[in-house]
Amino acid sequence: MSTQRISAPTLRLERELMRSTGLESLACADEAGRGALSGPVSVGVVVVTTETKTAPQGIRDSKLLSQERREVLAPQIRRWAAAWAVGMASAGEIDDIGIIAALRLAGHRALAALPTLPGTVLLDGNHDYLTPAEQASLFDDEVVLVNVPPVVTRVKADLRCSGVAAASILAKTARDEVMARLSVDHPEYGWAENKGYAAPEHMEAIRRHGPSPYHRVSWSLPGS
Repeated sequence: MSTQRISAPTLRLERELMRSTGLESLACADEAGRGALSGPVSVGVVVVTTETKTAPQGIRDSKLLSQERREVLAPQIRRWAAAWAVGMASAGEIDDIGIIAALRLAGHRALAALPTLPGTVLLDGNHDYLTPAEQASLFDDEVVLVNVPPVVTRVKADLRCSGVAAASILAKTARDEVMARLSVDHPEYGWAENKGYAAPEHMEAIRRHGPSPYHRVSWSLPGS
């Protein structure tokens, strides 16, 4: 059975968006950790401009890369991007406000950390979780943005767009670092390897030891 080769992402869509809107820069965003059982959710943002050169060789959606390759690419991305940031929402915040609002909070934290707020955000997927303001009162956080830049969503942008793929790598590597640090004090869950996802050994550890303070206890955990 033959497999279809996945083309390398490019800056074509990013450049088209900047050209069509008259913008000099664009923020590209993607998340990591949405489906995990423990740890934070993270949103990475990479800013590209009309002057941004071709992305470092090897950039792909983070899910298509090994951990070792992501760790090599992350510092290259930070040097290549016009600006970048990663925002996170903790497991406790996910339990308090739900995963979609937590994604919004993490995204707002990332955008607020940029030196300049971009004119438009290119977001992976088909759901704009950044813009809705009706849940802003849930955040109780000074970084929540009142005026979110216009958001453009694109399905599989992490496969097509270099800026979004780069953001996915930064989101993933930053979150992986958090899980590795947490694993030092909670080695029984194997987070250094499974990063908080529902691997069989992680599920068995939750059954045996119960949830940690970093588990999303509002989710359907084993034994709950």
